[in-house]
Amino acid sequence: MFASFKSIGAYVPKEKLTNFDLEKMVDTTDEWIKKRTGIENRYIAKEEVTSDLALKASEIAIKRSGLAKDDIDAIICATISPDYLCMPSTACVIADKLGIKNRPAFDISAACTGFIYLVTIAKSFIESNLYKNILIVGAEKLSSIVDWSDRNTCVLFGDGAGAAVISATEDKNEAIIDTHISSDGEYQDFLITPGSGSKNPCSQKVIDENMAFMKMKGNETFKVAVKTLTKDVKDILKKNKISANEVDLFIPHQANYRIIKAVGDSLKFDKDKIVITVHKYGNTSSASIPMAINDMYESGRLKKGDLMLLDAFGGGLTWGSALVKFNGEEIK
Repeated sequence: MFASFKSIGAYVPKEKLTNFDLEKMVDTTDEWIKKRTGIENRYIAKEEVTSDLALKASEIAIKRSGLAKDDIDAIICATISPDYLCMPSTACVIADKLGIKNRPAFDISAACTGFIYLVTIAKSFIESNLYKNILIVGAEKLSSIVDWSDRNTCVLFGDGAGAAVISATEDKNEAIIDTHISSDGEYQDFLITPGSGSKNPCSQKVIDENMAFMKMKGNETFKVAVKTLTKDVKDILKKNKISANEVDLFIPHQANYRIIKAVGDSLKFDKDKIVITVHKYGNTSSASIPMAINDMYESGRLKKGDLMLLDAFGGGLTWGSALVKFNGEEIK
């Protein structure tokens, strides 16, 4: 039995926050943000929570898969901005909102690499014949863990969700070819939310020092990201004896245009194959890659049978890549 990428769906909240809006909030400029990151807009959830965003994306993905909700055997959500700090899992809340009962549902935390971790887990479950149809969701309300007075981070992040159905197939030509995931906790302080966990429990100090918000060492992260992502992509292509020319779409995590360009240039990918959505949505962490896949799908650029190369890097530090054939029906 093989695992296939059956469908994709995404959702962003209605409220758009532009660089010009941020100019009124912190000491920054539209020119500086675009030059350093490539970001122009991001979307912010006002009344909605992470599971609400996930629900909308999940409903689209399930509908496009041609399956009924009862056909879903498991729900896995990747998020660093869950509805609740400890429990219940956001996946359990999503399952309830979907009306899916008596199925396993759980969250994972792999930051921006979350979706590739999800693909890997779903692939393993299906290839072991444990489940046939798995809903995977990358969903974030990062606006809830952003320090809006910190100009180094608040300009980067946005809210959104992306979901996919991974299903069993007996046709190897439809299968997810390979995934690779890894981590190195030595660099855990490069991207971190230091407060409200067991190390720094909620306290007045945590509140006063904004420790419940994301902290980032931008320059250090940039250097490690470019080097690690480039090597990871080269390794997975070499392992599977696939050339860059055979890849239809290179879909990296959408954190920073400069990182994407540096990796793309190093790998000598055709510019037309490199997917860029960071200008539209900013960094949406685990939702970034599925949202980008959905953009390609809805624009007609992603066709059934196309080979996608996914690549991501995030807090942990975590990273991963995947060679995935799209097995969904084309949008009509």
